[in-house]
Amino acid sequence: MNFKDLIENDREQQKKNKFEGTLLDYLEIVKTNPDIAKLAHKRMYDIILESGYEILRPEENQRIRKIYGNEVIKKYNFFKDDFFGIDKILMKIVNYFNAAAMKGEEARQVLYLVGPVGAGKSSLVEILKKALESAPPIYSLKGCPMAEEPLHLIPKHLRKDFEEYLGVQIEGDLCPICKYKLKNEYNGEYEKFPVVTSTFSIRSRKGIGVVPPVDPNNQDTSILTGSVDISKMDLYPEDDPRIFSLNGAFNVGNRGMVEFIEVFKNDVEYLHTIITATQEKSIPSPGKGAMLYFDGIIVAHSNEAEWNRFKSDHTNEAILDRIVKVEVPYCLELNEEMKIYEKILKKSNFSAHISPHTIETAAMFAVLSRLSPSAKADPMTKLKIYNGDEIVEKGTTKKIDISELREEAGMREGMTGISTRFIIKAIDNALSNSEHNCINPLSIMESIIKSLKELDIAEEDKKRYIAFVQDSIRKEYNKVLEKEITKAFIHSFREQAESLFNNYIDNAEAFVNKSRLKDKSTGEELNPDEKFMRSIEEQIGVSESSSKGFRTDVTSYMFYVVRNGGTIDYSSYEPLREAIEKKLMASVRDLSRIITKSRVRDKDQESKYNTMVEEMKANGYCEHCCDVILKYAANNLWKD
Repeated sequence: MNFKDLIENDREQQKKNKFEGTLLDYLEIVKTNPDIAKLAHKRMYDIILESGYEILRPEENQRIRKIYGNEVIKKYNFFKDDFFGIDKILMKIVNYFNAAAMKGEEARQVLYLVGPVGAGKSSLVEILKKALESAPPIYSLKGCPMAEEPLHLIPKHLRKDFEEYLGVQIEGDLCPICKYKLKNEYNGEYEKFPVVTSTFSIRSRKGIGVVPPVDPNNQDTSILTGSVDISKMDLYPEDDPRIFSLNGAFNVGNRGMVEFIEVFKNDVEYLHTIITATQEKSIPSPGKGAMLYFDGIIVAHSNEAEWNRFKSDHTNEAILDRIVKVEVPYCLELNEEMKIYEKILKKSNFSAHISPHTIETAAMFAVLSRLSPSAKADPMTKLKIYNGDEIVEKGTTKKIDISELREEAGMREGMTGISTRFIIKAIDNALSNSEHNCINPLSIMESIIKSLKELDIAEEDKKRYIAFVQDSIRKEYNKVLEKEITKAFIHSFREQAESLFNNYIDNAEAFVNKSRLKDKSTGEELNPDEKFMRSIEEQIGVSESSSKGFRTDVTSYMFYVVRNGGTIDYSSYEPLREAIEKKLMASVRDLSRIITKSRVRDKDQESKYNTMVEEMKANGYCEHCCDVILKYAANNLWKD
């Protein structure tokens, strides 16, 4: 297809989608599909639900149970590609639209998003606005500056009859400009009034109004409700609607959305229009005109400091009573935080290689900075619990109730800390400064520390954040790196892990059942190999006195999994998985240390080293980051 065909085909399609008729034609359409006449909140709710959703039940999803307890989580497909780790917040927003769509009290309330910088408030509003732009066209009165619902033409004394016949509810009244047209151009014959389809557009201010913060010295309510065109005052009387310019945010946002950016930076008097727009669904007209009907979603957002200042003034009670407040905190789940950075990086033009665990390291720092200190767990343990990970200690899964940690932290956890923007800038700086077109966890840690030193925050916070990088994150990365190198040394790591697992399960089962094992090769009956089992169990601190209980727990769990139709492998039971991996790591630690530290290797060592490098490359490393990371490992992992 050439460009001309593409353009002409699109133009033809646009013509087909356009409609122009009279109110009578529109009534026939509504009679067939009453949903056409839905109000703004219902329209947005339907757009969100149209993409579908997934219900995550705690009894079916182990990770959900660990993070959310017994709560059922709905993941809405509408948000899934753009927002991560804030499912409960998104559920609150959708619940607001659901209640408003059913004409509950929320339909007469402002949706107000509050949270720290970079938490995603503006992005949430942006996705709602873009959803309107891609929504099907609405039917409106031709030439109406507020694109109002054609059913407003129906006289009040006939509305009951029309409502019963059409299966809809009619609310609202004509704007002054359409009233004038009806009387003077159509002689009051409302059935002949033309109806057209119209779309939503952010750039063209069609159905979407945006109100930025205004200088208090220059605030003018015409930005919200339109103005009187002074140039026409010589032509028409002051109460003639032809002098009105209905181009304020509430006028253009009718049937769509009005967004207030940094809403509380405005003087409260400027915001009084919100009161009538919500509770009475009407806004002032310019000059001396009557109130105008308004059907739209009002979304506002600001940071927490402005909210606290605004709510502390008791004279603002009228506005506060018309607000549905939704806190939008930073993400506190490591896996979800990583998805945020991956999404943003995909949109950039950076082509540098990103070594494994690089994004994870950056996300780890961000989450640690947002977590409240706990007396029940150290920061890294708390991070893992919030991520739904198992914490193994002395052979058992450490039981720390996530709800207790949240209760201890209080409601404000996630409302402070390092923003997503800070991390992305640190990653960008590392990418920009990379001489070898490659970044790794070490260069990211260096970039974060450099950025922190330049950050204008309290010195105490700065020291605490730098300590996270230099201590907690570096130690955790060392553990991950040692496991990574071990897996690269043992080319058939998983096969060997499975072999150890199967051998251990056979011996543990025989021990628990007080039976004997049969040698597969000779058929000889043997006693359970105590020495072998202890060599596994000692890796995670299981004492000799505790070994019987550990073996019973392992075999009981495996029997439970198999009985419920599951399959088992070495990673099925977290304590045993960790024990097996540590056993394998211990078996090659000396070899790893020799090969990575040796400047001069013999032929056999060189072969093993090259095999390990090739395996690491297959796992996502490049030549350069392999060299950097192995030198780091030699100097930091196996200190004599």
